[in-house]
Amino acid sequence: MRGTSVLSWILIICVCQVAVRSQYYSDTLPYEPRPVVVTNLHFYMHEITGTTAVVLVQANVTSNNSSVPFATLVAVNDPLRTGPEPDSDVIGNVQGISLLAGSNASSTQYIEFGFNTGKFNGSSLSVFSRGDPGLAVVGGRGQFAMATGTALFNPILINATNVIIEFNFTVIHY
Repeated sequence: MRGTSVLSWILIICVCQVAVRSQYYSDTLPYEPRPVVVTNLHFYMHEITGTTAVVLVQANVTSNNSSVPFATLVAVNDPLRTGPEPDSDVIGNVQGISLLAGSNASSTQYIEFGFNTGKFNGSSLSVFSRGDPGLAVVGGRGQFAMATGTALFNPILINATNVIIEFNFTVIHY
């Protein structure tokens, strides 16, 4: 018992010596802001219902007459293309989730627009917003680090199997 007590005191003294001998180090550097860049992007999202957009969960509500039932959670992985044509060049993809929570098929979305070709290869824009009238850009990666802005959209085609949406992004980044 006495040996344990002595060992405890020795450890406490050693720990105190380390705390006394160590010092906090900080070096303050001047703030030099990078120039702000405004980028306008224009592209099209092509969605194929049941293939690139899949219903994950749907509430059992029988009184809704909407084409998209209330309380539906959808996962999306849609290609981004340069034009509305199905054979136009793919420049990236959209991945995320959409919660259809309004009686008029409005939604709250968390989606990321990732680019895998061209000037913005490896960069992405993050959107977390309600869908009307546009989406709020809340961040990004790569060349869009710390991005903010808006994404206005215009549905070009909506039918039972396909959705094509035109996007116009205005992004402020560094």
